[in-house]
Amino acid sequence: MGKYEFAKTETKDKILIVTINRPEVYNAVHPPLSRELHEIWNDFLKDPDLWVAILTGAGDKAFSAGNDLKYSAQAAQYRVNQPASGFAGLTNRFDRTKPIIAAVNGFAMGGGMETALSCDIIIASENAKFALPEVKVGFFAAAGGVQRLSRQIGKKAAVEIMLTGRSVGAEEALALGIVNQVVPHEKLLEKAIEKASVIANNCPSSVKASMEALNHMDQLEEIPIALEKSYEIIDVLRNTEDHKEGVAAFVEKRAPNWKNK
Repeated sequence: MGKYEFAKTETKDKILIVTINRPEVYNAVHPPLSRELHEIWNDFLKDPDLWVAILTGAGDKAFSAGNDLKYSAQAAQYRVNQPASGFAGLTNRFDRTKPIIAAVNGFAMGGGMETALSCDIIIASENAKFALPEVKVGFFAAAGGVQRLSRQIGKKAAVEIMLTGRSVGAEEALALGIVNQVVPHEKLLEKAIEKASVIANNCPSSVKASMEALNHMDQLEEIPIALEKSYEIIDVLRNTEDHKEGVAAFVEKRAPNWKNK
């Protein structure tokens, strides 16, 4: 693994630990970070000596605040494109055969929650909070939040979370099935490594086969096709006055003035 500007990596036996390292912006994800993570995940998937990964965020406050709207608000010539693997280099990966555990150390908002939902297991600090607040700023959860949350916890609960944009605390997230486990904040990484170690002690070929079977089920349920439709819809949304107003209001720290057009 190389050195990166926006992420940190370390290995522990057969486990790769990846830390989103932009604490000054609550680990918000912009395309340059997604490109680094794309490279990190590619290397992880190719490395025969790494069997399980853990993804977490730097600091005590945030796993990830999601999409970096201030970066998105820059002029196009100053921005780089998202990698084909999607947000955080992860949300568009449908053929991954090595498990990733999200160790959610604080709030996981918008794309941050979508990134966690793209992982296979979520272990949450007692301080963790989850939300898909895109509807408050002229977006929607287009990086798989709509599809994955409704599939993982059921449509009724998912719709309410998506359309209100409200926050869900760690214990409620556990009750809803968003997360697998809630642990004391100071023990989060330790517990994530314990879980990863249990998986890494199992037959790697069996883990790979299980992941392949899960991937096949996802393909049958057409999540990739549903995500393509989301990208079409978000392109239409980006051309509305409401979307532009939502981003501007967020950057200017004021209440948006919606026009419904």
